[in-house]
Amino acid sequence: MNKTLPMPDLQQSRDHRKIPISKVGVKNISYPIVVQDKRNSIQHTVATVDMYVDLPHQFKGTHMSRFVEILNRHREQIGLNRLEDILQEMRQKLGSESAHLRVEFPYFIDKAAPVSKAHSKMEYNCAFDACMSGDQLDFILEVKVPVTSLCPCSKEISRFGAHNQRSIMTVKVRYNDFIWIEDLVELIEQCGSSPVYALLKRADEKHVTEQAYQNPRFVEDMVREAYVRLAEWDRIAWFSVEAENFESIHNHSAYAAVELDRRINS
Repeated sequence: MNKTLPMPDLQQSRDHRKIPISKVGVKNISYPIVVQDKRNSIQHTVATVDMYVDLPHQFKGTHMSRFVEILNRHREQIGLNRLEDILQEMRQKLGSESAHLRVEFPYFIDKAAPVSKAHSKMEYNCAFDACMSGDQLDFILEVKVPVTSLCPCSKEISRFGAHNQRSIMTVKVRYNDFIWIEDLVELIEQCGSSPVYALLKRADEKHVTEQAYQNPRFVEDMVREAYVRLAEWDRIAWFSVEAENFESIHNHSAYAAVELDRRINS
């Protein structure tokens, strides 16, 4: 009788170039997750997941299939409260010192138009970015918020009208106490000339157009306003804010960024 020989494990064979790899793993896994929802307790959505570990210099490769196996084991519980467990298992199963997990997902908030109060679902692109090295967990919440920005210079120098555009403000926070996505969105929307809505009736369109005209903001104004408002939240240990204006009269974007790290003085 022929005896089946064990299959070789090339990933665990020696590599003699002595070059460690800081991140190796899998990207762009589409996967269902559960996110905490301020109004409805939970929200089901579909995320794009990236999973990495470090690889010591002596090993040729890592076991890519184990990342998906770990994800599948947590398939009913993939959410913010399970990220640490997933990272711990990645380190243990893959024999690594550090593990990284990025989960990007669309998040939907029920939003009422300003005048008609017509309700619609507004989409915001969010991410959980988590890393574990030893027993230290680093977690960043990221939210991208679209707003309208109207140019103060255009308004000042024009006989009538002013150019405006849709802008994306990206806020990232490390916090000491839980922060709702909805609260971050609400804060950031106040930093532009006007919020953006999924559904507007004519009366709403008039309102947001006039609101933007009465509230002109440079890209610099937007990030500074966000800085002032976020700095008032003691629960935030670190934040960064970026604003990109997709200019309507230029063939480029306007950009600004700010950051505050309270951990430096702690």
